[in-house]
Parts: sequence; structure tokens; C-alpha cells
Amino acid sequence: MERRHFFKIIALSSFGAALLPGCVGGGASGGASSEVNVSSANATLLATGKTLLGIDVLQAENFNRIKGLRCGLVTHRAGVNGQGQRTVDVLFNAPGVRLTKLFGPEHGIDGSAAAEKSVKNEKDKKTGLPIYSLYGATRRPTPAMLSDLDVILIDFQDIGSRSYTYISCMKYVMEACYNLPHPIKVIILDRPNPLGGEKVDGPMLDTKWKSYVGAYEMPYVHGLTIGEIARWAISTPGVLDLSEGQRKNAQLDVVAMRGWRRAMTWDQTGLTWVPTSPRIPTPQAALGYAMVGLGCIVGGFSHSFENQMHFRFIKYSKRKSADLVAALGKSVPGLKLEPKTMSDGTQGVYTQVENWNQFYPCEISLHMMKQACIWDSSNPFARTTGTARELFIKHVGSEAFFEELRTKGAAINLEAWISKWRAEANAFRARTRSYQLYS
Repeated sequence: MERRHFFKIIALSSFGAALLPGCVGGGASGGASSEVNVSSANATLLATGKTLLGIDVLQAENFNRIKGLRCGLVTHRAGVNGQGQRTVDVLFNAPGVRLTKLFGPEHGIDGSAAAEKSVKNEKDKKTGLPIYSLYGATRRPTPAMLSDLDVILIDFQDIGSRSYTYISCMKYVMEACYNLPHPIKVIILDRPNPLGGEKVDGPMLDTKWKSYVGAYEMPYVHGLTIGEIARWAISTPGVLDLSEGQRKNAQLDVVAMRGWRRAMTWDQTGLTWVPTSPRIPTPQAALGYAMVGLGCIVGGFSHSFENQMHFRFIKYSKRKSADLVAALGKSVPGLKLEPKTMSDGTQGVYTQVENWNQFYPCEISLHMMKQACIWDSSNPFARTTGTARELFIKHVGSEAFFEELRTKGAAINLEAWISKWRAEANAFRARTRSYQLYS
């Protein structure tokens, strides 16, 4: 079918999330779906091949799911609609919608705070609404913060990797809402996974090492949208820290996108990328985070040059571009390392994906870890203790893998670990397939 014709057809389809056990889907009244009077602006987005975001779908439904309800919104800088307008402003100005409180995650609601920097409560300059920080004195909204609310909406642009903390924030918000004596309904405004929905890859997270940088037992690259993660989490005992009664009584509604398919990476959505954090200014950086982020925690590799090529330019002290290509250039199918020499003479390589179908995003990081042990015969992992050790394991997810790196160094059986994690990734994909919203 011709692409433009396809999008015109789906503009006429019904919107709404499928019903889940313990969840309300499809609208504030609980219906399974609702017929939409698509606005001319949103119809234009569809006709031009642009993915229609959850916030766009909500607007196209005339905000029927939330009219008359007292709403809180958890969002950040990238929380915009398909035309680049802040979700905050769209909801604040929507007729019949009572947006009263905002909540911001790591990096703050404007996305400017550095990683791991505490963010204070403040007021939104444009609307005057209070902004409660969920990365300051608390990472969970308190009962006082949630008082006088009927519903919490969550609008985050995730980047597809387990350790990026917006999905952790989503989990904590859901738990806080559902732990109340009178639970608050949660509505997820869904967004694309910029890596697409077909890549599931990398280390699984040990239960013991769950934290804010790894809140779910999932592969490092999870292959889900935030709405799909929420559906899986509320439907699977033990994913959320809730009693069985709380889980079954929880109300979740996912406003699904239109025009997005699992095979689509960000460049195919027609959407403009808004930086999700200071070091993820581009969708290329989002992919790079999945590729080399783990490989740069310990071992001496770094992932950018000054303020350029975040998570895409890897270098290693006292090694030339040719050394990196020789050591790592053939380690991962589908990946090409392009030699680069910067203006100050710094040498490194740019990570370029040549064959997406063959490519496993996380595997270059694993080879970087092993190579660090080859180039540093004293083994940097053997020297990694205390907080640094814990931080590495929390991100990677496997204590046993760290211990093998620590004790064996360059002799680690990397192939065995990769085989194990590929099998676990396939099993995770199978377990979560029923919670997928898109084909």
C-alpha cells in the first residue's frame, strides 16, 4: 500500500488502549475505544506520514478521557506534541481540562540539569503551575503532592535503554498512585521507542541490583514503548512494588500512538527530536547510549569529543584510530568504526551502523570491556571497588559478569555471556509480546 494512503486510512480508525486485567482502557468512562474527530492539524500530520503521538491522539479525542478531572502531569523538555508545542501548554489551554500540578524527573522539567544533579521544586514560568521535583528531596510523589488529583498523566520521551531513568520515574509514580487508600488513575501518553520495537538486546538485570538506574528486570535494550512497559508492569505480579490487591485494582490507560510500527526507528517517524537530556541532544546519541554507554563506565574508554558526537565517538587514551579499528572493527556484525582525527589531534572512531538487521546494539560495549583488559594488563575491573563497583553492576545488571571480568580480565568467555543474554532477550520478548500495542 502506498505510504500516504496508509496514513489516511489509519486517521479514520478508532483510538484507545486495549483492556487489561485490572486496568481501564480507552477513556475516562472505561470504554474499550472511542471514535475520533481528528483535527485538521492532526490529520495533516498523518497525511504527511508523521507519527501521531499519544498527546496528539488525546487532543484529537477532544480530551474526552480527562475532561472535568483534576490532572497532574509528569513530563520533561521532550514532552511536546507533533507540532512542537509543550504538552504542559496543550493541556493547560484545553477546554474542560483542569491541569493543576506538574512533576519533573531527572534533569528537571526543562531538561537542563546535569545527570544526577538534584532538582528543586519550582513554578512553571509560562503557566504558573507548581512543579514538584521527583529528583530532589524525593523520587516518588508523596501523598501530599498527589492530593486533590483524580488522574496523573505521564508524557516522557524514552530512549529505549534500561538505565535511562525516565522509565524508573514512571514506575515510581505508578506505585505512588496505586499505593494510596484511594488510588489515582494513571494515563500514559505513548511515544516512539527511538530504537524501534524489534531490537531486544544486552544484559538482563539481576533482581538484587534493582535501583533507580535499573528499575525493571529486563534486557538493557528493551524494545518497548513507555506505554507497553506500563502495560507489562501492571499486568505482571512483582514488576511493581504493590500488593496483589493494589495491582488488580489499579487503573491504567495508555493513549496509543497512530502511524508507528515496531520496525520504525526515530528517523522514520517524521518527528523532530527534542533533547531528552543534556547528553542526548540527537536521536543518534540515543542509539549511541545503548551502544557504548556501558563500555565507558569502567576501563578507560570515553564516548564523545568535547560537546560533539555524544555516545558515538569512542576513544581510548594513548591509542590511535587505527588501534581501535584493528581491535574492535570486526567485533560486531553490522557496525562500522570510522577513523576520525579531531582538530586538536585527538584520534578515535565514530560508530556507524551499516546493517541494522544484523546489528546487536549492546555488544560493542562488551567488547570494549574485554579490550580494556587487554590494553591494561593490570585489569581495571580488578581495581574497581566500592561505589564504582556498585554503579557498574547497577547499570550493566549482572554481578556474576562483573566478577568474571574482575577475576579473569581479558580471558573472560564473552561469547558465552552474549549467547546467554541473547536467549534471555528472546524470552523477554516472548513474555511481553501480549502487552505490545503496535505490530
